[in-house]
Amino acid sequence: MLDVRKMIRTKLSIGILGLVLLGCAEKDTTFLISEDSVGPLTKTTPVEELRTIFAQDSVVQDTSKITMGSKAEKIKIYEKGGKHLLTLTPNADSIPTIGNVRIFDTRYLSERGIGLNSTFQDIQNNYGIKKIVTTLNSIVIFPKNSNLYFTIDKEELPSNLRYSATTIEAVQIPNTAKVKYLMLGWE
Repeated sequence: MLDVRKMIRTKLSIGILGLVLLGCAEKDTTFLISEDSVGPLTKTTPVEELRTIFAQDSVVQDTSKITMGSKAEKIKIYEKGGKHLLTLTPNADSIPTIGNVRIFDTRYLSERGIGLNSTFQDIQNNYGIKKIVTTLNSIVIFPKNSNLYFTIDKEELPSNLRYSATTIEAVQIPNTAKVKYLMLGWE
């Protein structure tokens, strides 16, 4: 009987230790969007380090612009196998860093759980709305206190608003309107 109790205590101790170690493990940030980072990128990451950071992926830039001495306009990041992850726009600083990030992969989520599979209601519930800009084919949502911005296609709006050039208010946007584009601007 004594050996059974000792064995149970040992197993409980190992189980508790495992839970403690699991709780201390670092959170996987591979697809996390924060105000200062997107996955392994930060707003201070030099463009020249992209090939190192995404060594397991494909970094595609316009090499004709680079060889002619001008800066590449867009840099695309593809996962091995061809899935488009991100498109990066460098800023014009003397040591270029990333100025804007467009998210293409649904695995990327903000710290508040918002991503490409989110809706307008998700944005409102998690951020609140600072400003809405109406364009020809879409509306751009700028949330409060965030560098993120979301584009919703006008096809998601009621038919009387789809072809309107007037300013669209938050109350006119259906809660179920889906995010079409997700971007983060650091400029």
